[in-house]
Amino acid sequence: MSGLIVTGTDTGIGKTVLAAGLVGRLGARYWKPVQSGLEEETDSECIARLVPGATIHPEAYRLITPASPHWAAAIDGVTIDPARLTLPQGDGPLVVEGAGGALVPLTDTRLYADQFADWGLPVVIAARTGLGTINHTLLTVEALRARGCAILGLAFIGEAGPAEEESMRFLCAHTGLRRLGHLPRLALVTPETLAAAMADFDL
Repeated sequence: MSGLIVTGTDTGIGKTVLAAGLVGRLGARYWKPVQSGLEEETDSECIARLVPGATIHPEAYRLITPASPHWAAAIDGVTIDPARLTLPQGDGPLVVEGAGGALVPLTDTRLYADQFADWGLPVVIAARTGLGTINHTLLTVEALRARGCAILGLAFIGEAGPAEEESMRFLCAHTGLRRLGHLPRLALVTPETLAAAMADFDL
């Protein structure tokens, strides 16, 4: 595998923690093409903290405003040029993390899913396990498939009671996608607890 893309069914579901776990499991490099919001810990800084020694490629764009990339760029007076979003080269596989969900806009005319299709890497969908995940996940799958994106599988994040297990079962059965694994909400996220939680992922 030359690499993969991590996208989510929503914002703030734990996509970056999952990406860190994948970087650790695969011994992969990491790249966040566009970072919006610089006041708090950035996604690249989170990866560096959770996967010490990982190769982290610099972002193509670092935007101050914590908003959708197209709007953050407009506020910051920056024009996002898709030609600058070329996959960085290096040794070993590459984990690329999008922003928010698959249909988050990079520009007024280009969505992340369009960029995913151009990159041609398989996509891992980070899906929360809670109420509403079936609708959000199926919409994400349809959006990616409509653009010809290969989907590696579903990675679930959150609680895993009977209701959540049924949602995960249904999603895999209905879409025909693999359940890559389940990442519970960790009370303390450290390199050690994350590695242990990712140990059973089927990659």
